[in-house]
Amino acid sequence: MTSLVNNPADFPKELVQGFIQANSRYVREVFGGVVRSTQSKPGKVVIISGGGTGHYPGFLGWVGTGLIDGAVTGNIFSSPSASQAYSVAKAVDQGAGVIIAFLNYAGDVLHFGQAAEQLRAEGIDAREAVVTDDVASAPITERHKRRGITGGLPVFKMASAAAEAGLSIDEVLEVFNRANERVRTFGVAFSGCTLPGASHPLFEVADGTIGVGLGVHGEPGIYETELGTADEVAKLLVDRLLEDVPDNPGTRVAVLLNGLGSAKYEELFVTYTSVTKYLNAAGIDIVEGEVGEFMTSLDMGGVSLTLTWLDDTIEPYYFAPCNTPAYKRGPLLDPLLPDDVVFNTEPEGLVVRAPGSAESQAAAQQIARGLAQVKSLLLEKMEELGDLDAIAGDGDHGVGMERGSRAAAEAAEWLAAEGAGAQSTLVGAGSRWSENAGGASGALWGAALTAAGNALGDNEAIDAAAQARAIRAFIESIQRLGGAKVGDKTMVCAQVPFADAFEAAAADGKSTAEAWAIAAKAATIAAEATAQLEPKIGRARVLAQRSLGYADPGAVSFGMIVSTMAALFEPTPTN
Repeated sequence: MTSLVNNPADFPKELVQGFIQANSRYVREVFGGVVRSTQSKPGKVVIISGGGTGHYPGFLGWVGTGLIDGAVTGNIFSSPSASQAYSVAKAVDQGAGVIIAFLNYAGDVLHFGQAAEQLRAEGIDAREAVVTDDVASAPITERHKRRGITGGLPVFKMASAAAEAGLSIDEVLEVFNRANERVRTFGVAFSGCTLPGASHPLFEVADGTIGVGLGVHGEPGIYETELGTADEVAKLLVDRLLEDVPDNPGTRVAVLLNGLGSAKYEELFVTYTSVTKYLNAAGIDIVEGEVGEFMTSLDMGGVSLTLTWLDDTIEPYYFAPCNTPAYKRGPLLDPLLPDDVVFNTEPEGLVVRAPGSAESQAAAQQIARGLAQVKSLLLEKMEELGDLDAIAGDGDHGVGMERGSRAAAEAAEWLAAEGAGAQSTLVGAGSRWSENAGGASGALWGAALTAAGNALGDNEAIDAAAQARAIRAFIESIQRLGGAKVGDKTMVCAQVPFADAFEAAAADGKSTAEAWAIAAKAATIAAEATAQLEPKIGRARVLAQRSLGYADPGAVSFGMIVSTMAALFEPTPTN
């Protein structure tokens, strides 16, 4: 888990201190935890919660206007003491009663229960309220035994909004219990979490598997199964939750996809696309969707899915404003766009505005065949190019080139089949390469293919001289946009020798096939020679010394591509 640790025993205390110092406009310190720094309305019902640390933004991050009034903080995954809970409750009491809400773990039940008894002994109307949203921890017939996990956030949110609206403590509890009855959570883990200072995780998940039905205190899942795709994990989560719906559920649902500590936001968004697909297929109306970290378990790898089945009673409280360090919801300042305002969500479609000449169409078909070969080549070499790029760059060259070439090949195939000439085919392929590859190389390759196409036209003859002009336009476009020159250790170091060799061969009367073969060999030799150079521009420049002895990935991939293209011009052997 944690690299940034002082004394592991002090980790919980120090993280709370850091949180307070970073969020002084939201919270103030009190013995046992934190309370909101904003003034509460006199006579307001207050809600506190808490538990062990290690779940941020759980508890601490939810303190603020419109959400809980205070959070009690224990040690990592350990319940706070009764005296801590009592102290936080006393600090926020406004005379209308205190609800101590928690997540149904044994230590919390005992300590928070003791605090409530102490408050009642002093004449304070203290109530306990328990979240039981985890469908994996007990059957529906024993819902009172279920753990509370990520569903605590929407339950606390709705109950807190009811308290903020001035409801009595009995009415706030009714909202709390109704919300709890209509919230369900299910989760999976890819890896266990490691306590600060520990040498190994609390549990391990075998490679290629997931633990199903995890807890948030480092508990493993109730069983393990094969780790599938994001789509398969989403289906597992949705299917299990749709097996366990509240009475009279309706179809309006708020969805919360939660990362448990080390799942990246990018992974969560990918998974959420599948979650929405399966919920929509089941006839569910997704009223609100949220993706992020809401209740973590240190560095546990995994996700949980929470569904809140809204109804007329709790929905207004779900959307009521709140302002806390980690969770905010405010009123819309501007009206929503009308439903009939629709934006284009797809790239502009490929269009053949006029067919090319017969010769240009033949060239377009050869371009399409060449790009198809390049696509296969770059798929095969993707990891190799990525590893080479990672030596002094960000390691994305192989992935970007594969994505760009795949999109370009698909575009060229369609355009050539529709009768496009060489120019239209290369321009369309370049557009798709740029859109899909990303990064600087994607933009450069897209622009270069477009420049080459413009040099060829859709009706002109495509001889060696025309190809030489197109190749030169290709390279000049990259030099103009990227600003690189030979010697800077970029793909230009292989491209300029390629263009020079092709032009010389064409001027010498060589056939197109011979010119391609000669130029491709020159590019490959030049690409290999970049190993002795230090990069002068681009990201690799920062780690220039590290790249010595390794060829530039852009130059290498260019050499591979033109060698593949050259093979297309070789005459087919005859028997």
